[in-house]
Amino acid sequence: MRRREFLSGAAAALCVMQRVAHAQPRLPIVGILTSGPLDAYETLLIAFRQSLSDAGYVEGRSVAIEARGAEGHFDRTNQLAQELVRRQVAVIVATGNGSARAAQAASATTPLVFLSQGDPVQFGLVASLSRPGGNATGLLASDLLAKRLDLARKLAPASRPIALLINPKATEAEPQVKEAEETARRSGHPIVTLKASDPDEIHLAFEHLKAQGAGTLVVSTDAFLFGQRDRITALAIRHGVPAIYDRREFAIAGGLVSYGTHYADAYRRMGSYTGKILKGAKPADLPVEQTARFELVINLKTAKIIGIDLAPTVLALADEVIE
Repeated sequence: MRRREFLSGAAAALCVMQRVAHAQPRLPIVGILTSGPLDAYETLLIAFRQSLSDAGYVEGRSVAIEARGAEGHFDRTNQLAQELVRRQVAVIVATGNGSARAAQAASATTPLVFLSQGDPVQFGLVASLSRPGGNATGLLASDLLAKRLDLARKLAPASRPIALLINPKATEAEPQVKEAEETARRSGHPIVTLKASDPDEIHLAFEHLKAQGAGTLVVSTDAFLFGQRDRITALAIRHGVPAIYDRREFAIAGGLVSYGTHYADAYRRMGSYTGKILKGAKPADLPVEQTARFELVINLKTAKIIGIDLAPTVLALADEVIE
């Protein structure tokens, strides 16, 4: 009798536990999507999570976060976006134009918060900056490519061209090349375009850079190239070429100079927008914000290695100097 009573009581307790488990509300899921490798965004996603927590959504307690990275394989981004939609995520957070377009292709109704390194209207993400319409909103990060090219001109002899490294598979590639060509026409300083969409092509690009006699290198904004920053900065040092990048992570990895959007601040603002949507705001009613915080980071260690002297006026403008 005691054994039967024990088994009966255990079964009853199990049923109660199952009912309680089913009664607990399912945590809303935030899906993070990037065309690049997830580990490249680790520091930035810390800023995003902190901002989301400040909005009242703590991971594991009041919200779940699922991240997907295509590791630079742009053809996989669409598949990963579809996975997140099947998971019935409450919001998709896209780290760039390629991942944002993949998210919109996967669902026209799942709310989307993006970081666009170019005009999101031009890329078809929103109807306008002030009235996005549809299911998407986010931040417009000014790319500042023209200013990086200007910095490169200050470092390059007038007789030697500036090399621009792009990923031809990236959504941003075509407008970046057009902007570089327009800048070259205005300045009269020649620019050569180098293309790389896999690690082997990065090595080939540096060989072409030497063959073209380029005096400096500017690396374009791209998820794949960002994920390859250790390789790119090491090759730039090995070849002794001054290189300009779009974000501080490159300078920390050994890049000479980075100038661009303060991305940690941008990710905090994306976290704030995500929190608003989780609380019921509609993306169509949230205007696209423009980033207004930029940073110039200079790595003096690298300058010494490649034997370049940076003008005091340039150093004085730096937000951070790595010595």
